[in-house]
Amino acid sequence: MGLLAVNRIYAAITALVLAFVVLPLGAVIWVSFFANRILSFPATGYTLDWYVRAWQLDSFRNGFTTSVETALVAVALSLALGVPASLALVRYRFPGRDAIQTLLLSPMVVPGIVGGAALFMAFIELEILLDVDISGTLPGLFVAHGLIALPWTVRLVTASLVGMSPSYEEAAQSLGAGRLTTFFRVTLPIIKPGIVAAALFSFVISFIDLEKSIFLVGPGRTTLQIALVSYLEWNLDSTVAAVATVQILIIGVLLLVSDRYARLSRAF
Repeated sequence: MGLLAVNRIYAAITALVLAFVVLPLGAVIWVSFFANRILSFPATGYTLDWYVRAWQLDSFRNGFTTSVETALVAVALSLALGVPASLALVRYRFPGRDAIQTLLLSPMVVPGIVGGAALFMAFIELEILLDVDISGTLPGLFVAHGLIALPWTVRLVTASLVGMSPSYEEAAQSLGAGRLTTFFRVTLPIIKPGIVAAALFSFVISFIDLEKSIFLVGPGRTTLQIALVSYLEWNLDSTVAAVATVQILIIGVLLLVSDRYARLSRAF
């Protein structure tokens, strides 16, 4: 088999994989414009009414606001904890380092339902111990989503640090720069793609979380994903597709903007 034939097979496989990923997203966007009162094929017409309806529903508006607030706090918490943790794991050798790294990354492999139930029970135990309301409160939700996002920050920032030669930091320190100056003037600019990627992934993971949020939201409060599931229980129209399209648009814009100012491919 010649090189040309191999390249054609590779291109065909790549096209099939891309189609498998992109076509479902395209189908959701297409359905969001259907005029059908009950979701069905083919479309009887096209309209923007479902986007208007989604914005008019209090549950979607409030859920979107809560999800964005929670995701932003999760990003801040994960970066505040994950960047120092990654520096310690990569730059220092100490007893239990591998165990700590495994512990920090473990939420990535724990099923969402299991993690949500575990956090809920942990919050209940802390409430009994400290006599402070945690479960069902907004701060409790913030902390939980910070923990959800933390493994992504540790993973991506660690990868950036591993790919960075320590000689840059050593050269700066040999010229009289302190540790903080070295970090902010040398280390931080080099690992910026990893930090931006970590912030982006942390935001997305928190924003789309459903399983853990179900256990942790309080009365009278909801996230966008919970609002979508609740709506689907009694309705079968294109409102959910319209909300999903807006989410696809938001995440796509975040990816493009992030890649513009920090080449995300350098973080992987």
